[in-house]
Amino acid sequence: MTRVENQTFDEERALYGSRGVEVMNCRFDGPADGESALKESRDVTVRGSYFNLRYPFWHNTHLVIEDCELTPLCRAALWYDEDVKIRGTKLHGIKALRECADVEIEGSDIVSPEFGWSVRGIRMKDSSAESEYFMLRSDHLVFENVTLKGKYSFQYITDSTFENCRFDTKDAFWHAKNVTVKDSVIKGEYLAWYCENVTFENCTIIGTQPLCYCKGLKLVNCRMEGTDLSFERSEVDASLTAPIDSIKNPRSGVITVPAVGEIIMDDPEAKGQVIVG
Repeated sequence: MTRVENQTFDEERALYGSRGVEVMNCRFDGPADGESALKESRDVTVRGSYFNLRYPFWHNTHLVIEDCELTPLCRAALWYDEDVKIRGTKLHGIKALRECADVEIEGSDIVSPEFGWSVRGIRMKDSSAESEYFMLRSDHLVFENVTLKGKYSFQYITDSTFENCRFDTKDAFWHAKNVTVKDSVIKGEYLAWYCENVTFENCTIIGTQPLCYCKGLKLVNCRMEGTDLSFERSEVDASLTAPIDSIKNPRSGVITVPAVGEIIMDDPEAKGQVIVG
C-alpha cells in the first residue's frame, strides 16, 4: 500500500483514481477549493484526516475511514460507494451518504440533513445522529445503540432491525415495511403511519397520534406515554404494559392494556377489540 502522510491538498481531484492508498494525517482544505479528492478510488484507508472540501468519496470501493473529521463544508461526502467502514469519525456535512451499499458505521457522530438516502445494507453501532429525512428509502438496516434527533426519519425503509436505540424524531417510520424495533425508546409525533409488518418489542413509545393506517402492526410488551388517538384505522395486535391516553377506531386485531383514558369507536369499519384490565 502506498502511504500519503502529513500533506495538504486543495486542488481538484487531488488523489483521483487512487488504488491501494493509505492516507494518514492529511488535510483536504485550501484556497483552490478543489472537489472530488478521492473520486473513483479503490482499496483506500484514510486515518486521522480532515476534510473541508466537497464530494471527497464518490464511486469508491473497499474504503476505510477512521478517526477523521468531515466538516459542514464537506457536503455530499460519500455517494455511490460499496464496502465502506467508518469508525470514530465526525460526519458533519449535508447529504453525507447516498446510493451506497454495504456500509459499517461505529462510534461516530453524524450531523447531516438528508443522510443515508437509498442505502442498501448499513450497519450502525454505538453512534449518534442529528438529521432530517434520515435514511430515506433505504433497506436492510441494522442499528444497535444509536441515538437520533431529527424529523421525518426512516421513511419508506424496508427489511430492517433496530435494537437498544433512542430516537427523538417526528414522523418516523412512515411507510416502513418489514421492520423490527426492540428494547428502544421512540419519541415523536405521528409515529409509523402507513407502515406494514412493523413490530415493536419491549419498547417505550412517546407522543401524539402514533401508529395509524398500519397493516400487520404488532406491539409486544410495550409502554405508551402521551399517546392519544392511537391506532386509528390500523390492523394491530398489541400487548401494552401501562395505561394509554386514548385509542381511536382500530380497524382490526386485539389491543390489551391495563387502563385507557378513552376508547373512541365512531367508525363502522372499526372492528378491533380493546381489552382493558
